[in-house]
Amino acid sequence: MLSLVVGGLRTRWASLLGGFLALALGVGMLTATGLGLAAALDPPPRAPERFASSPVVVLGQDRLAVEVRRGPRTALTSQPLDRPQPVDAGVLRALGARWTLTRMGPGAPDAVGLDAPVEEVRAVVGERAQVLTGAERRRADPGHEDDTRELTGLNALLGTAGGVAAFVSVFVVASVFAFSVALRRREFGLLRTAGATPAQVRRLLLAEAAVLGVTASAAGCALGALAAPPMARALVARELAPAWFAGAAGGSAGWPYHLAFWTGLCVALAGAAAAAHRAGRTGPTAVLREADVDRDVLPPGRALLGAGLLAAGLGLLVWTYATEPEALLKRKTYTTLPMLLIGGAALLAPLLVRPVARLLPVPGGGAVGLLVRSNAAAAVRRTSAVAAPVLVSVALAGTLFGASESVARAKETEARERTAAASAEAGPTSLFVRDGAEAVVKYRARAVADPAAFAARARLPVVAGDLRDLDDRSIVVNEEFERRRVGEEVEVWRADGSGPVRLRVAAVLARGTGDNGPYVTRAQAPAPAPASAPDRLEQGSATDRLEQGAAPRPVNRAARTGLRLLLVLTLLYTVIALASTLLMATSVRGGELASLRLAGATRAQALRAVAGEALLAVAVGTVLGLAVTAAVLGALGAALGALSAPVTLALPWAETGAAAAVCAAVAVAASALPAWRLTR
Repeated sequence: MLSLVVGGLRTRWASLLGGFLALALGVGMLTATGLGLAAALDPPPRAPERFASSPVVVLGQDRLAVEVRRGPRTALTSQPLDRPQPVDAGVLRALGARWTLTRMGPGAPDAVGLDAPVEEVRAVVGERAQVLTGAERRRADPGHEDDTRELTGLNALLGTAGGVAAFVSVFVVASVFAFSVALRRREFGLLRTAGATPAQVRRLLLAEAAVLGVTASAAGCALGALAAPPMARALVARELAPAWFAGAAGGSAGWPYHLAFWTGLCVALAGAAAAAHRAGRTGPTAVLREADVDRDVLPPGRALLGAGLLAAGLGLLVWTYATEPEALLKRKTYTTLPMLLIGGAALLAPLLVRPVARLLPVPGGGAVGLLVRSNAAAAVRRTSAVAAPVLVSVALAGTLFGASESVARAKETEARERTAAASAEAGPTSLFVRDGAEAVVKYRARAVADPAAFAARARLPVVAGDLRDLDDRSIVVNEEFERRRVGEEVEVWRADGSGPVRLRVAAVLARGTGDNGPYVTRAQAPAPAPASAPDRLEQGSATDRLEQGAAPRPVNRAARTGLRLLLVLTLLYTVIALASTLLMATSVRGGELASLRLAGATRAQALRAVAGEALLAVAVGTVLGLAVTAAVLGALGAALGALSAPVTLALPWAETGAAAAVCAAVAVAASALPAWRLTR
């Protein structure tokens, strides 16, 4: 069996090259992103900067601790404050009376350094502040929270890239194996005629997949190890990761290699499993058949799985819209949900290509056009094998770019319409609100300086109450709040952790994109932070940028860089799948092309027919990809409307057009070049 497998791989290496490259690329991407995640999850120890010469640092409280209910008992839950509180004046006096204190900046300090026995310092401080030693002293550095925010975004970017790499590589490898098996029907028929059992045929294919998986996964791990350091440097150069990340991403962590290698091997075996089952059903009479019209192109198992994925994707879109429309605005939702629709449509491609192809104009025209349409309809396997990867690229480009741009535009439009001259009327702050007895939620709020002027200028989507009733003892909430009836009281803590206070609900706003309220007066906002305190407020929100006079920014740099990375990655897979499929498909059409020449067609007409079929298949995949995009963006638009947010859908024609153009160019080249050689 092993000699037969090795001999088969040596003979058919060209047909399996696409699967090898796709798998190696996927494993390489998983390895590189895994090494990046390992570095981000376990960052190297860094020396403190602000109090580098002080063995002990006393830091003001930087978290709000509130007692909540956990089942029959109670427990403390905590939320990070916008900035550490100043160190208690009594603590400073007690410490200063015994040791020399190192202060940074004027005013009440948020932290002080000292050289003293840590246990004695803890005995003096008690629960009134935090005592930090060793690497923990970095928590007092201004850049500490910036690193945390950057690492959070970096983890999301690397995790999404790895997930998309795994999803697309499974699809491409399965597609290459399935089409390869379809072209080897006569070979399997000969094996059955020679006495091979169905189980032996299946084992042969699975053994080929195992050899391919082991070699491609090993190559991918090596590729990922080489790619991780330059990937880290590129992320640092684009300010998407802290500076130290450039030297840490190529670390010695072993789990990314194991995860990538075994995932690659499982992908290869899973991709070949369905094809192996199909090959085992090939009977000895298949050697006598040489039909150009495909039959049984959609096995019951594939049809059931495709219909299930499509129904699950559509059902989740509808269910999420009906029960939690704001979830459709979250990146995790509009990144993962389309994959169900894409997978279902790709599996059902053999069923969809014929009706879609009939609706599209045929390239070539005349007799060539008729031949193109007839061949595309007859060779459903070939047409769907080309259309499916195009569908994946176009749909991912359309849904990811379209959804992210649409959500960002809605936020910008909502912020622009919400208030005029906002910088003069309201400023950013935070509020901590008790949500039932089990949780405390942190909200980005706005502190109003002049409630009367604000009520006159603001254009907020008020659904109950009146903005003019806002005063120092009241609050404007949105529909997300548990207590949202006018006149009810809400228990809140201020941004510096002071409180709680009970505020009466003066008005209720529509939920919108998530930035509608809450609003309080300046009486419920803390005093400005000390000059030395690291500001923990997240910068760059749509509202803040408008208030500071900055230009709108539809999608932040991290998100756009991540989307571009995913699009390039998907296009690479698509190019591999298209080139491999069309090179395999066209290389076995020598007899068909010779018959066409004998029937009177010129060489140019034959080449136009082959290229026209490839273009028609690309067009079919593009239409199906746009249909998936329309479903996702339609649900997103409905969700924005349900939330009373501006419905400003962005149709990413540039991205989808670029994906379709690249696919068309590769498809024409991969089909015309072997056809040109066969018609010499």
